[in-house]
Amino acid sequence: MPANIVRIAKNTLMLYFRQILLMLVSLYTVRVKLEILGVEDFGIYSVVYGIVAMFTFLNIAMTGATKRFLAFALGQNNTEQAKNVYSASIVIHGLIAVFVVILAQAVGLWFLYNVLNIPPERQAAAFVVYQFSVVAAVISIFQVPYRATIIAYEKMSFFAMLGIVEAVLKLGIVLLLPVILFDHLMVYAFLVCITAIIILLAHKIYCNRKFEIARFRYCKDKELFQQLFRFSGWSVLGGVANAGKNHGTNILVNIFHGLTVNAAMGIAAQVNLAVSQFVNAFQKAFGPQIIKSYSAQDYDYLMQLIFRTSKASFYLLLFFALPLYINANFVLQIWLGNVPEYLIAFTRLSLLYSLVHAISVPLWTSIQATGDIKKFQIVGSCFRFSNLPLALLFLWIGFSPVWIFIIRVCIEVIILGWSVFFIGKMVKLRVLVFFYNAIAPISIVAGVSAFATSFSYNLFEGNWSRLIMSCIISTISIACLIYWIGLNRQERSLLNGWLKRKLKRGNGI
Repeated sequence: MPANIVRIAKNTLMLYFRQILLMLVSLYTVRVKLEILGVEDFGIYSVVYGIVAMFTFLNIAMTGATKRFLAFALGQNNTEQAKNVYSASIVIHGLIAVFVVILAQAVGLWFLYNVLNIPPERQAAAFVVYQFSVVAAVISIFQVPYRATIIAYEKMSFFAMLGIVEAVLKLGIVLLLPVILFDHLMVYAFLVCITAIIILLAHKIYCNRKFEIARFRYCKDKELFQQLFRFSGWSVLGGVANAGKNHGTNILVNIFHGLTVNAAMGIAAQVNLAVSQFVNAFQKAFGPQIIKSYSAQDYDYLMQLIFRTSKASFYLLLFFALPLYINANFVLQIWLGNVPEYLIAFTRLSLLYSLVHAISVPLWTSIQATGDIKKFQIVGSCFRFSNLPLALLFLWIGFSPVWIFIIRVCIEVIILGWSVFFIGKMVKLRVLVFFYNAIAPISIVAGVSAFATSFSYNLFEGNWSRLIMSCIISTISIACLIYWIGLNRQERSLLNGWLKRKLKRGNGI
């Protein structure tokens, strides 16, 4: 276990360094992209890309299957099985790519011309963007086996480095646009596609050189193909539900409210992604360990990982989300200058959604580790897909698009409760134990720190004073509450030991 903890710590640090740079670069990129493209073209890109993303639900399903089976095989030190999983996943993702292209050209184009609310003079540009988005989606599908291999081997240093390279390339694209005389929207879509090709080649070269399992060979194991399809078959429901929740609602907003609100949704998604990527990095470091601990039948360690990852994920996100939530109006004005309508509400509700979502991810990873996901996916997908018909109903009645995000948060809370109940049956985790060890301390830390930060915000006048003081009070209150309430006795002891070792090294003792 100590070796696993050290590995997790190193991987987390590498991914955190990556995420700090990615957050800064991505936030700046969004601002410049909005200035250059304008609100209308930014909205066109968001909604058109959303159509293509809807058709990648099979890829989303197979991504989870590939990661799970690779990590499971490596957890059992079964190199031959890992080789078969890698080769089978290459074949399956190739088939998925063909399916996505057919579906995108047959159904997606009909949506583009007959459903979306796009000005006639920009439809030609939207068509070009759509085609480049299809190519980029196909490239991302072929990346999955390589990314899954890197994560399964926990080689996060390369993963972090490549993420930084990708972010810098996208920033370079945006900075290059002003000097290009051709249509900026079409050029942007083309260059994003080229970037995707470069990143795919980097993944392939690294995996082929570093990992012995990353050599494609003809896989005759029909049972393995059946297992992958069975596992991913139920995950398809989750992929469809997520596509409806994220991209389907985006299309509904375009129909009822137009491109300006699409742009606001796209910006809110980028802000939330930049902040929540810190938690995603942390969870990537823990994910393989959760699967491998289940594979090795080390259930005590698995329980510790579930509790600690759920709590730590929430706490890490809270450090960023709370001050941003309270100062959203001022921060968005500084960042963008002209804040689109609904953006403040979209951003705040997206942060609430991500806080709830952060608690759930370790539970889902544990369920995937068991391989028995049928019932979980059916019930969870029904809840998640209900976002789409409820959004349609509320928009049709005449409610504000803000209600789409309110519905999303409420349903995510329901899914969290279902996940806790389900994992309790799968790995004998008692529901009350999880609530006592994770939900209760999380609720206290969040509630008290939110009250303290809001109170300090109202004590000061002037936006800058409020921003600075609320950030200070938020950080101090969260840190103190985590130490005294958010951690149990064993976790505090581990933290104290780590701090003492760091102080001794710093003093040269």
